[in-house]
Amino acid sequence: MKFACSQSDLNTALQLVSRAVATRPTHPVLANILLTADAGTGKLSLTGFDLNLGIQTSLNASIDNSGAITLPAKLFGEIISKLPNDSPISLITDESSDLVNLSSKSGTYQVRSMSADDFPELPLVENSSSSLQIKAGSFANLLKSTLFSSSSDESKQILTGVNLCFDKNSLKAAATDGHRLAILNLNNIVNIEHESIEDNNEILEVTLPARSLRELERFLSSCDFDTQINFFYDQGQVVFISSDQIVTTRTLDGNYPNYNQLIPETFSHQLNLDRKILIAALERISVLADQHNNIVKISTNKESQLLNISADAQDLGSGFESISIKYEDDDIQIAFNSKYLLDGLKAISTDRVFLKFNAPTTPAIFSPDDATLEFIYLVMPVQIRT
Repeated sequence: MKFACSQSDLNTALQLVSRAVATRPTHPVLANILLTADAGTGKLSLTGFDLNLGIQTSLNASIDNSGAITLPAKLFGEIISKLPNDSPISLITDESSDLVNLSSKSGTYQVRSMSADDFPELPLVENSSSSLQIKAGSFANLLKSTLFSSSSDESKQILTGVNLCFDKNSLKAAATDGHRLAILNLNNIVNIEHESIEDNNEILEVTLPARSLRELERFLSSCDFDTQINFFYDQGQVVFISSDQIVTTRTLDGNYPNYNQLIPETFSHQLNLDRKILIAALERISVLADQHNNIVKISTNKESQLLNISADAQDLGSGFESISIKYEDDDIQIAFNSKYLLDGLKAISTDRVFLKFNAPTTPAIFSPDDATLEFIYLVMPVQIRT
Protein backbone atom coordinates (compact mmCIF):
# COMPACT_ATOMS: atom_id res chain seq x y z
CA MET A 1 0.00 0.00 0.00
CA LYS A 2 1.28 3.43 -0.92
CA PHE A 3 -0.45 6.79 -0.72
CA ALA A 4 0.03 10.49 0.02
CA CYS A 5 -2.48 12.87 1.56
CA SER A 6 -2.88 16.18 3.38
CA GLN A 7 -1.64 16.25 6.99
CA SER A 8 -4.59 18.36 8.11
CA ASP A 9 -7.16 16.09 6.45
CA LEU A 10 -5.56 12.97 7.88
CA ASN A 11 -5.26 14.52 11.35
CA THR A 12 -8.95 15.55 11.33
CA ALA A 13 -10.02 12.07 10.26
CA LEU A 14 -7.85 10.42 12.92
CA GLN A 15 -9.31 12.57 15.67
CA LEU A 16 -12.80 11.58 14.56
CA VAL A 17 -12.37 7.80 14.31
CA SER A 18 -10.15 7.59 17.41
CA ARG A 19 -13.27 8.25 19.48
CA ALA A 20 -14.42 4.73 18.60
CA VAL A 21 -11.15 3.02 19.52
CA ALA A 22 -11.34 0.80 22.61
CA THR A 23 -9.63 2.23 25.70
CA ARG A 24 -9.33 -1.24 27.22
CA PRO A 25 -9.23 -3.51 24.18
CA THR A 26 -10.11 -7.17 24.56
CA HIS A 27 -7.88 -7.87 21.54
CA PRO A 28 -4.76 -5.86 20.54
CA VAL A 29 -6.13 -4.99 17.09
CA LEU A 30 -9.03 -3.09 18.71
CA ALA A 31 -6.49 -0.48 19.86
CA ASN A 32 -5.71 0.14 16.19
CA ILE A 33 -7.26 2.13 13.37
CA LEU A 34 -7.96 0.46 10.05
CA LEU A 35 -6.66 2.31 6.97
CA THR A 36 -7.99 1.25 3.57
CA ALA A 37 -6.64 2.87 0.41
CA ASP A 38 -8.54 2.49 -2.88
CA ALA A 39 -6.67 3.62 -6.00
CA GLY A 40 -9.83 3.31 -8.08
CA THR A 41 -11.78 5.93 -6.11
CA GLY A 42 -8.82 7.91 -4.83
CA LYS A 43 -10.22 7.59 -1.30
CA LEU A 44 -8.50 6.69 1.95
CA SER A 45 -10.92 5.41 4.59
CA LEU A 46 -10.19 5.23 8.33
CA THR A 47 -12.16 3.08 10.76
CA GLY A 48 -12.27 2.82 14.53
CA PHE A 49 -14.39 0.08 16.11
CA ASP A 50 -14.60 -1.13 19.72
CA LEU A 51 -17.31 -3.74 18.92
CA ASN A 52 -20.04 -1.43 20.24
CA LEU A 53 -19.35 1.89 18.52
CA GLY A 54 -17.87 2.16 15.05
CA ILE A 55 -16.87 5.32 13.16
CA GLN A 56 -15.63 5.38 9.59
CA THR A 57 -14.67 8.39 7.51
CA SER A 58 -12.88 8.93 4.22
CA LEU A 59 -10.69 11.58 2.60
CA ASN A 60 -9.11 12.25 -0.76
CA ALA A 61 -5.64 10.84 -1.29
CA SER A 62 -3.14 10.23 -4.05
CA ILE A 63 -3.00 6.43 -4.07
CA ASP A 64 -0.37 4.50 -6.02
CA ASN A 65 -1.13 1.05 -4.58
CA SER A 66 -4.38 -0.05 -2.96
CA GLY A 67 -4.31 -1.95 0.30
CA ALA A 68 -5.35 -2.10 3.94
CA ILE A 69 -3.45 -2.06 7.22
CA THR A 70 -4.07 -1.29 10.89
CA LEU A 71 -1.92 1.05 12.99
CA PRO A 72 -1.97 1.81 16.74
CA ALA A 73 -4.44 4.67 17.14
CA LYS A 74 -2.72 6.58 19.94
CA LEU A 75 0.82 6.46 18.55
CA PHE A 76 -0.19 7.05 14.93
CA GLY A 77 -2.48 9.91 15.90
CA GLU A 78 0.15 11.65 18.02
CA ILE A 79 2.76 11.41 15.26
CA ILE A 80 0.44 12.80 12.59
CA SER A 81 -0.83 15.63 14.83
CA LYS A 82 2.72 16.89 15.41
CA LEU A 83 3.88 16.78 11.78
CA PRO A 84 3.88 20.06 9.79
CA ASN A 85 0.44 20.87 8.41
CA ASP A 86 1.89 22.38 5.24
CA SER A 87 3.49 19.10 4.18
CA PRO A 88 1.81 16.08 2.60
CA ILE A 89 2.07 12.76 4.42
CA SER A 90 3.33 9.68 2.57
CA LEU A 91 2.71 6.16 3.82
CA ILE A 92 4.32 3.02 2.40
CA THR A 93 3.98 -0.51 3.72
CA ASP A 94 6.93 -2.88 3.71
CA GLU A 95 5.92 -6.26 2.31
CA SER A 96 8.86 -7.99 4.02
CA SER A 97 7.95 -6.79 7.54
CA ASP A 98 5.13 -5.33 9.60
CA LEU A 99 6.73 -1.87 9.66
CA VAL A 100 5.01 1.05 7.96
CA ASN A 101 7.04 4.05 6.77
CA LEU A 102 5.61 7.54 7.33
CA SER A 103 7.28 10.48 5.65
CA SER A 104 6.83 14.26 5.62
CA LYS A 105 9.16 17.13 4.84
CA SER A 106 10.32 17.14 8.47
CA GLY A 107 11.34 13.51 8.74
CA THR A 108 10.55 9.80 8.51
CA TYR A 109 8.98 7.46 11.04
CA GLN A 110 8.37 3.74 11.25
CA VAL A 111 5.31 2.32 13.00
CA ARG A 112 4.60 -1.35 13.62
CA SER A 113 1.31 -2.48 12.06
CA MET A 114 -1.11 -5.38 12.39
CA SER A 115 -2.90 -7.18 9.58
CA ALA A 116 -6.19 -5.73 8.38
CA ASP A 117 -7.53 -9.30 8.34
CA ASP A 118 -7.54 -9.25 12.15
CA PHE A 119 -9.71 -6.12 12.32
CA PRO A 120 -13.42 -6.85 12.92
CA GLU A 121 -15.75 -6.01 10.07
CA LEU A 122 -17.86 -2.91 10.64
CA PRO A 123 -21.54 -3.94 10.81
CA LEU A 124 -23.55 -2.61 7.89
CA VAL A 125 -27.27 -3.19 7.46
CA GLU A 126 -28.17 -1.22 4.33
CA ASN A 127 -30.43 -4.05 3.14
CA SER A 128 -32.57 -3.82 6.26
CA SER A 129 -36.29 -3.20 5.74
CA SER A 130 -36.08 -0.62 8.55
CA SER A 131 -34.59 2.26 6.58
CA LEU A 132 -35.18 5.97 7.12
CA GLN A 133 -33.76 9.32 6.17
CA ILE A 134 -33.39 11.97 8.87
CA LYS A 135 -32.66 15.69 8.63
CA ALA A 136 -29.19 16.13 10.13
CA GLY A 137 -29.70 19.52 11.77
CA SER A 138 -32.99 18.64 13.41
CA PHE A 139 -31.66 15.32 14.65
CA ALA A 140 -28.58 17.05 16.13
CA ASN A 141 -30.86 19.47 18.01
CA LEU A 142 -32.97 16.57 19.25
CA LEU A 143 -29.91 14.82 20.69
CA LYS A 144 -28.60 18.03 22.25
CA SER A 145 -31.96 18.50 23.99
CA THR A 146 -32.04 15.06 25.61
CA LEU A 147 -28.58 13.47 25.91
CA PHE A 148 -27.68 15.39 29.07
CA SER A 149 -30.48 13.66 31.00
CA SER A 150 -29.19 10.13 30.42
CA SER A 151 -27.65 8.21 33.31
CA SER A 152 -23.96 7.45 33.81
CA ASP A 153 -24.75 4.56 36.16
CA GLU A 154 -23.84 1.37 34.30
CA SER A 155 -25.91 -0.70 36.75
CA LYS A 156 -28.98 0.86 35.12
CA GLN A 157 -27.80 0.18 31.59
CA ILE A 158 -31.06 0.97 29.77
CA LEU A 159 -30.99 4.47 31.33
CA THR A 160 -27.49 5.12 29.94
CA GLY A 161 -29.10 5.56 26.54
CA VAL A 162 -31.63 7.73 24.74
CA ASN A 163 -34.92 6.20 23.68
CA LEU A 164 -35.85 7.03 20.07
CA CYS A 165 -39.35 6.44 18.76
CA PHE A 166 -39.90 6.83 15.01
CA ASP A 167 -43.57 7.25 14.09
CA LYS A 168 -44.15 7.98 10.40
CA ASN A 169 -42.44 11.35 9.80
CA SER A 170 -41.96 12.28 13.47
CA LEU A 171 -39.26 11.36 15.96
CA LYS A 172 -39.52 11.48 19.75
CA ALA A 173 -36.45 11.24 21.97
CA ALA A 174 -36.44 10.72 25.73
CA ALA A 175 -33.66 10.39 28.30
CA THR A 176 -33.78 9.99 32.07
CA ASP A 177 -31.43 9.17 34.92
CA GLY A 178 -34.22 8.63 37.42
CA HIS A 179 -34.01 12.18 38.77
CA ARG A 180 -34.87 14.16 35.65
CA LEU A 181 -36.43 13.44 32.28
CA ALA A 182 -36.06 15.27 28.95
CA ILE A 183 -38.50 14.62 26.10
CA LEU A 184 -38.51 16.24 22.67
CA ASN A 185 -40.86 15.41 19.82
CA LEU A 186 -40.08 16.72 16.33
CA ASN A 187 -42.38 16.42 13.34
CA ASN A 188 -41.47 16.29 9.65
CA ILE A 189 -37.80 15.34 10.13
CA VAL A 190 -38.06 11.74 8.91
CA ASN A 191 -38.52 10.47 5.37
CA ILE A 192 -39.69 6.86 5.35
CA GLU A 193 -38.23 4.82 2.50
CA HIS A 194 -40.03 1.57 3.32
CA GLU A 195 -43.65 1.26 4.32
CA SER A 196 -43.12 -1.70 6.67
CA ILE A 197 -41.16 -0.89 9.82
CA GLU A 198 -41.11 -3.76 12.29
CA ASP A 199 -44.74 -4.48 11.32
CA ASN A 200 -45.76 -2.39 14.32
CA ASN A 201 -48.05 0.26 12.87
CA GLU A 202 -45.03 1.88 11.25
CA ILE A 203 -43.50 2.61 14.67
CA LEU A 204 -39.86 1.80 15.39
CA GLU A 205 -38.50 2.17 18.92
CA VAL A 206 -34.83 1.76 19.84
CA THR A 207 -32.64 2.80 22.76
CA LEU A 208 -29.10 3.78 21.80
CA PRO A 209 -26.10 4.32 24.11
CA ALA A 210 -25.48 7.96 25.03
CA ARG A 211 -21.78 7.53 24.25
CA SER A 212 -22.56 6.55 20.66
CA LEU A 213 -25.09 9.35 20.28
CA ARG A 214 -22.61 11.96 21.51
CA GLU A 215 -20.29 10.96 18.69
CA LEU A 216 -23.23 11.03 16.30
CA GLU A 217 -24.14 14.52 17.52
CA ARG A 218 -20.62 15.75 16.72
CA PHE A 219 -20.87 14.17 13.29
CA LEU A 220 -24.33 15.68 12.61
CA SER A 221 -23.24 19.12 13.79
CA SER A 222 -20.63 19.18 11.02
CA CYS A 223 -23.27 18.51 8.35
CA ASP A 224 -25.44 21.08 6.59
CA PHE A 225 -28.73 21.49 8.46
CA ASP A 226 -30.90 19.99 5.71
CA THR A 227 -28.54 17.12 4.85
CA GLN A 228 -30.37 13.79 4.80
CA ILE A 229 -28.71 11.11 6.95
CA ASN A 230 -29.52 7.49 6.16
CA PHE A 231 -30.61 5.39 9.14
CA PHE A 232 -30.66 1.59 9.08
CA TYR A 233 -31.78 -0.78 11.82
CA ASP A 234 -31.58 -4.54 12.01
CA GLN A 235 -31.23 -7.08 14.83
CA GLY A 236 -29.85 -4.81 17.52
CA GLN A 237 -27.60 -2.80 15.23
CA VAL A 238 -28.10 0.77 13.99
CA VAL A 239 -26.08 2.43 11.24
CA PHE A 240 -26.03 6.13 10.28
CA ILE A 241 -24.53 6.95 6.88
CA SER A 242 -23.74 10.22 5.10
CA SER A 243 -21.66 10.77 1.97
CA ASP A 244 -18.26 10.33 3.65
CA GLN A 245 -18.96 9.06 7.15
CA ILE A 246 -20.48 6.05 8.89
CA VAL A 247 -21.43 5.73 12.56
CA THR A 248 -22.59 2.31 13.73
CA THR A 249 -23.77 1.32 17.20
CA ARG A 250 -25.42 -1.52 19.04
CA THR A 251 -28.77 -0.93 20.69
CA LEU A 252 -29.30 -1.33 24.43
CA ASP A 253 -31.22 -4.42 25.50
CA GLY A 254 -34.34 -4.15 27.62
CA ASN A 255 -37.57 -2.17 27.74
CA TYR A 256 -37.28 1.56 28.30
CA PRO A 257 -39.39 2.81 31.23
CA ASN A 258 -42.88 4.12 30.46
CA TYR A 259 -41.89 7.73 31.07
CA ASN A 260 -45.24 9.19 30.02
CA GLN A 261 -46.83 7.99 33.25
CA LEU A 262 -44.44 10.20 35.23
CA ILE A 263 -45.85 13.42 33.77
CA PRO A 264 -48.68 14.91 35.88
CA GLU A 265 -51.89 15.57 33.97
CA THR A 266 -52.68 18.83 35.80
CA PHE A 267 -50.78 21.43 37.82
CA SER A 268 -51.93 23.64 40.67
CA HIS A 269 -49.08 26.14 40.29
CA GLN A 270 -47.68 27.75 37.15
CA LEU A 271 -45.09 30.46 36.58
CA ASN A 272 -44.03 32.19 33.37
CA LEU A 273 -40.39 33.18 33.72
CA ASP A 274 -37.70 34.98 31.72
CA ARG A 275 -35.34 32.10 30.93
CA LYS A 276 -32.10 34.10 30.72
CA ILE A 277 -32.79 35.99 33.95
CA LEU A 278 -33.56 32.72 35.72
CA ILE A 279 -30.41 31.06 34.38
CA ALA A 280 -28.26 34.04 35.46
CA ALA A 281 -29.73 34.01 38.98
CA LEU A 282 -29.25 30.24 39.30
CA GLU A 283 -25.66 30.43 38.10
CA ARG A 284 -24.87 33.05 40.75
CA ILE A 285 -26.60 31.08 43.50
CA SER A 286 -24.90 27.88 42.32
CA VAL A 287 -21.52 29.30 43.35
CA LEU A 288 -22.65 28.64 46.91
CA ALA A 289 -24.87 25.63 46.23
CA ASP A 290 -21.98 23.79 44.58
CA GLN A 291 -19.96 24.12 47.78
CA HIS A 292 -22.30 21.90 49.73
CA ASN A 293 -25.04 19.77 48.15
CA ASN A 294 -26.11 21.61 44.96
CA ILE A 295 -29.52 22.35 46.51
CA VAL A 296 -31.31 25.60 45.78
CA LYS A 297 -34.63 26.57 47.32
CA ILE A 298 -37.27 28.31 45.25
CA SER A 299 -40.19 30.03 46.96
CA THR A 300 -43.02 32.27 45.79
CA ASN A 301 -44.18 35.44 47.52
CA LYS A 302 -47.62 36.44 46.29
CA GLU A 303 -47.61 39.65 48.31
CA SER A 304 -44.39 41.03 46.85
CA GLN A 305 -44.79 39.26 43.49
CA LEU A 306 -41.29 37.80 43.70
CA LEU A 307 -39.74 34.42 43.13
CA ASN A 308 -37.00 33.95 45.70
CA ILE A 309 -34.01 31.68 45.04
CA SER A 310 -31.65 30.82 47.87
CA ALA A 311 -28.79 28.50 48.79
CA ASP A 312 -27.12 27.76 52.10
CA ALA A 313 -23.60 26.35 52.11
CA GLN A 314 -23.08 25.07 55.63
CA ASP A 315 -20.24 26.86 57.49
CA LEU A 316 -19.38 28.83 54.32
CA GLY A 317 -22.20 31.28 53.63
CA SER A 318 -25.54 31.76 51.92
CA GLY A 319 -27.04 33.53 48.92
CA PHE A 320 -30.36 35.01 47.95
CA GLU A 321 -31.79 36.22 44.61
CA SER A 322 -35.23 37.52 43.61
CA ILE A 323 -37.06 37.57 40.27
CA SER A 324 -40.24 39.50 39.52
CA ILE A 325 -43.26 37.29 38.75
CA LYS A 326 -47.01 37.40 38.31
CA TYR A 327 -48.44 34.95 40.80
CA GLU A 328 -51.87 34.59 42.44
CA ASP A 329 -51.80 31.06 43.91
CA ASP A 330 -50.88 29.97 47.42
CA ASP A 331 -47.22 30.47 48.27
CA ILE A 332 -45.02 27.40 48.06
CA GLN A 333 -41.39 26.47 48.66
CA ILE A 334 -39.69 23.78 46.58
CA ALA A 335 -36.04 22.68 46.34
CA PHE A 336 -34.04 21.35 43.40
CA ASN A 337 -30.58 20.25 42.40
CA SER A 338 -29.24 23.45 40.81
CA LYS A 339 -27.28 21.56 38.13
CA TYR A 340 -30.43 19.76 36.99
CA LEU A 341 -32.28 23.07 36.68
CA LEU A 342 -29.52 24.71 34.66
CA ASP A 343 -29.12 21.72 32.33
CA GLY A 344 -32.82 21.77 31.50
CA LEU A 345 -33.14 25.53 31.11
CA LYS A 346 -30.14 25.67 28.76
CA ALA A 347 -31.78 23.01 26.57
CA ILE A 348 -34.76 25.31 25.96
CA SER A 349 -34.42 27.89 23.18
CA THR A 350 -37.31 30.27 23.92
CA ASP A 351 -36.94 33.56 25.82
CA ARG A 352 -39.60 32.58 28.35
CA VAL A 353 -40.37 29.27 30.03
CA PHE A 354 -43.18 27.78 32.05
CA LEU A 355 -42.52 26.24 35.46
CA LYS A 356 -45.40 23.99 36.54
CA PHE A 357 -45.68 22.05 39.79
CA ASN A 358 -48.14 20.75 42.36
CA ALA A 359 -46.30 20.15 45.64
CA PRO A 360 -42.77 20.23 47.10
CA THR A 361 -42.50 16.45 46.72
CA THR A 362 -44.00 15.89 43.26
CA PRO A 363 -42.40 16.31 39.79
CA ALA A 364 -42.02 19.80 38.36
CA ILE A 365 -42.09 20.57 34.65
CA PHE A 366 -40.19 23.14 32.62
CA SER A 367 -41.40 23.79 29.08
CA PRO A 368 -41.00 26.46 26.38
CA ASP A 369 -43.46 29.33 26.21
CA ASP A 370 -44.29 28.18 22.68
CA ALA A 371 -46.94 25.56 22.03
CA THR A 372 -45.29 24.53 18.74
CA LEU A 373 -42.18 23.27 20.58
CA GLU A 374 -42.95 19.86 22.03
CA PHE A 375 -40.28 19.80 24.72
CA ILE A 376 -40.79 18.73 28.32
CA TYR A 377 -38.18 18.74 31.05
CA LEU A 378 -39.30 17.00 34.24
CA VAL A 379 -37.21 17.29 37.36
CA MET A 380 -37.81 15.73 40.76
CA PRO A 381 -37.66 18.12 43.73
CA VAL A 382 -35.28 17.52 46.62
CA GLN A 383 -36.98 16.94 49.96
CA ILE A 384 -35.84 19.48 52.53
CA ARG A 385 -36.28 19.68 56.25
CA THR A 386 -38.35 22.63 57.39
